[in-house]
Amino acid sequence: MLTAADLDALFLTFKVATIATVLMLLLGTPLAWWLARTRSSWKGIINAVVALPLVLPPTVLGFYLLVLMGPAGAVGKFTTWLGLGTLPFTFSGLVIASVLYSLPFVVQPLQASFTSIGEQPLEAAATLRASPLDTFFSVVMPLAKPGFLTASILGFAHTVGEFGVVLMVGGNIPDKTRVVSVQIYNHVEALEYSEAHWLAGGLLLFSFSVLLVLYTALKTQPVAHPLK
Repeated sequence: MLTAADLDALFLTFKVATIATVLMLLLGTPLAWWLARTRSSWKGIINAVVALPLVLPPTVLGFYLLVLMGPAGAVGKFTTWLGLGTLPFTFSGLVIASVLYSLPFVVQPLQASFTSIGEQPLEAAATLRASPLDTFFSVVMPLAKPGFLTASILGFAHTVGEFGVVLMVGGNIPDKTRVVSVQIYNHVEALEYSEAHWLAGGLLLFSFSVLLVLYTALKTQPVAHPLK
């Protein structure tokens, strides 16, 4: 059965995933729109930076975030100057690391959806004298709804399953940074396989349910896969 520590880890995990997903959508939507529309020579570089977490070992990303946000890092010095202290081994640091690690799972589906819209709907809106902002909310967002659904579900699910990055940046502090993946590791390390089975099986069921809901909701529509 699930212990009190397991339930605390589950609650913290879904809290982190929810906040991170909202932040990823807020940051990823304008970024994906720019990448879908721009002809800038920087597009390839920005695309590569956004997709980097897909191929970079999580511990590598976690290590550099730890250094950057630590007392000697640029971000750490800035947050200390603001009176906020350093971010590693805090809930805020955990959320920031989760956003950076899962961002391509939000940006790439949105970028693919925005690209697939084409020019005709935008030109039609322009002929009706719609402003760019009005066009985006009235035309682009409804047409890109499958992309938003895909991005939200994949971003949330990927954040729930993180291990390497959250362990490096957040550590293993009960009720503060100990998420489900770390709690499973703790059970295995202590040879508590029965407790590990409960959590691991729950995550397996959750992952399958997420994908089932995603493909059912999108029906026969092609899913913008984050690796494409």
